[in-house]
Amino acid sequence: MYVVVGLGNPGKRYEYTKHNIGFITVDRLAEQNGVRVNKLRHKALTGEGVIGGKKTMLVKPQTYMNLSGESVISLVRYFDVRPEELILIYDDIDIPMGMLRIRRGGSAGTHNGMRSVIFHLREDCFPRVRVGIGADRGEIPLIDYVTSKFRKNEAEAVGPAILRAADAVECILSEGIDIAMTRYNG
Repeated sequence: MYVVVGLGNPGKRYEYTKHNIGFITVDRLAEQNGVRVNKLRHKALTGEGVIGGKKTMLVKPQTYMNLSGESVISLVRYFDVRPEELILIYDDIDIPMGMLRIRRGGSAGTHNGMRSVIFHLREDCFPRVRVGIGADRGEIPLIDYVTSKFRKNEAEAVGPAILRAADAVECILSEGIDIAMTRYNG
């Protein structure tokens, strides 16, 4: 079984913020594939279905972002998920707003949610889809920027990126990560 995890923060306060792009993308995947993400287990909301011809679990950890690894490690151990069967989706401040980057693995960069996941898994070789939220944030502290809602011009840039991120995950599942990277990076 493949496990697709969208990183974000639970609760209404964070619902449509930049840091919740992972949750928003998982919601889009669920909608496109008729999956209900409503079962609470392993500190996460989950839903199962077939996506890209593969049995897939969609996951939205219900820990706060910095503790995402607790939920992910619990799921990975319980379902005996191999690294290549785990796909993470999250926001990235170091990528321009609305751009996608798909990678096979690598460091967490500046993302604390990914740091938590890598720390708990003791592994960084799993696919990830990063959605750019980078922009000139001026004097706004990073935490305030990532937990803010999208301004109109930002929403116009990131909306299509969320659709492309969902399509990229489907592509990873159906055609493999190499084709997804070629088709969706940039």
